Amino acid sequence: MIQRVLAIGLIAGLVAGLAVAALQHVTTTPLILAAEVYETAQHGHDEDEGWKPTEGLQRTAATSVATVATACGYAFVLIGLMLAAGEAIEPRRAVAWAACGFASTGLATGLGLAPQLPGAAETDVVMRQIWWVFAAGATSAGLFLLLRREGAIAKIIGLLAMAAPHLVGAPKPATPESAVPAELAARFAASSLAVHAVVWVLTGALVGLLWREFSGRESKAASEG
Repeated sequence: MIQRVLAIGLIAGLVAGLAVAALQHVTTTPLILAAEVYETAQHGHDEDEGWKPTEGLQRTAATSVATVATACGYAFVLIGLMLAAGEAIEPRRAVAWAACGFASTGLATGLGLAPQLPGAAETDVVMRQIWWVFAAGATSAGLFLLLRREGAIAKIIGLLAMAAPHLVGAPKPATPESAVPAELAARFAASSLAVHAVVWVLTGALVGLLWREFSGRESKAASEG
């Protein structure tokens, strides 16, 4: 079982990650590069930011590796949660669970913390991370109660859990000024959420398909043995 989980998680993450990396190259990456022009014009190059990949192949490779790693992480989380819940892993159900993953880590968090470009108004990073984890976890728990538990009380608790992060409120920028034009920021936020959705759904579909394929092969081998 462990070997199957590792193999499927890695294969699904690799394929989905590479596909989404190619999508990022023509959607979000050009917007990031455009925003960096505005950021440089405002702040210049005085600050020592340490090592970072150079433009071109090195930066594309670094972004692709990060995207593949993210997709692999999503695949393992998806498999682990479905197994823990006793859910049959097949394409339709895996995509449904992946959609809930996007709702938790993309839509819910994006309502309070929209994806940001370089040069955007700065917010305390630690507080952003804490709120993001809170929102993603509360939304996941709320969706589980709404979709997997019967009874009005469970569903009410689920709704309250989903609303809690937004009632608390996401951290606000210390200074509202931004070097990035609003239109560019809006396009990036929309594109990032769309790419995020593709990562989850594609990963879920591949997990379901691969799990079914591996299970079929193992059943066939057992019957022949």
